[in-house]
Amino acid sequence: MPERIHEVTAFLAEVLGPRAPLTVIVDGGDHGAAASFAACLAAAFPPSARAWTVDAVLGLSGPSGGRSDSALNVLEPAADRVIVYLRSGPRGRGLANGEGERRAQVVIDHHDPEWPVIRHVHPRLADPERWYLAESRAFFGARAAGWDTKFGDDLPAYAMAVEVAAPRPGDLALDVGCGTGRALPALAAAVGPQGRVIGLDLTPAMLHAARQAGREAVADLVIADARRLPLPDAVAGLVFAAGLVQHLPDPGAGLAELARVTRAGGKLMIFHPSGRAALAARHGRTLRPDEPLNRENLEPLLAATGWKLLRYDDPADHFLALAERA
Repeated sequence: MPERIHEVTAFLAEVLGPRAPLTVIVDGGDHGAAASFAACLAAAFPPSARAWTVDAVLGLSGPSGGRSDSALNVLEPAADRVIVYLRSGPRGRGLANGEGERRAQVVIDHHDPEWPVIRHVHPRLADPERWYLAESRAFFGARAAGWDTKFGDDLPAYAMAVEVAAPRPGDLALDVGCGTGRALPALAAAVGPQGRVIGLDLTPAMLHAARQAGREAVADLVIADARRLPLPDAVAGLVFAAGLVQHLPDPGAGLAELARVTRAGGKLMIFHPSGRAALAARHGRTLRPDEPLNRENLEPLLAATGWKLLRYDDPADHFLALAERA
């Protein structure tokens, strides 16, 4: 068994313990590889924890390949069942639009069968401190080297978002979850020579790619967890957060931490270089009412954590929410 698969299965076996039955939902992609991974999961559990695969395209099947009537109601809540959802390539039809993923207690990115990564564990099963940092680094570290090649066309959108945020000359601007630093040059130009820009990311490989791209020349690059920033209170004039908030295990706690480091009247720019509906469609689903960046969810969340929403845009080619520190 590849080492990465062993790490994931061993962690889940430790966290979930002898719970039964264990249900594995496979949504799209290479079903043979996903079934193999489900078998690896089954082998890591005691016999009392039955493992089933649920194929979103072909229907429900047990580990022997036959249809499982006991799994037909897999999406119904049950105290004695743990649902593990494998994101495994293009989404299937039977559990499309994220319903299986939304109800699952564990979500695993399985697009690369040799490199599964845990993307969600219900807090009832494991505190995020046990998995979030290591798994986020595993996910983004494997993608860092090719990130700018894949998404290099997004640079004008980042410059537009910085222009909308309008940091003042001389400001301290933070790019939290900066990745390879695509926003850093625009932020540095906006705050000018008397200002300062700090890019913070928890994945060393992402910051290495930022240095390789020459972005260390315009910003300080710091390894940091967005939930615990190594900065004093009320120092930043702008916090730029691209593709960050919706991936935090507790978006409210993350927004509160961003508020802590921002001075009164400072700004928060939540951004993505494509619209939310377009991004969801690219992943084979539509937007759901419970998503944290929906305006009806985000606005009260911002208010509860010290922010006032000033602007909310979500056309096809970008998403931005601009807020001011109360």
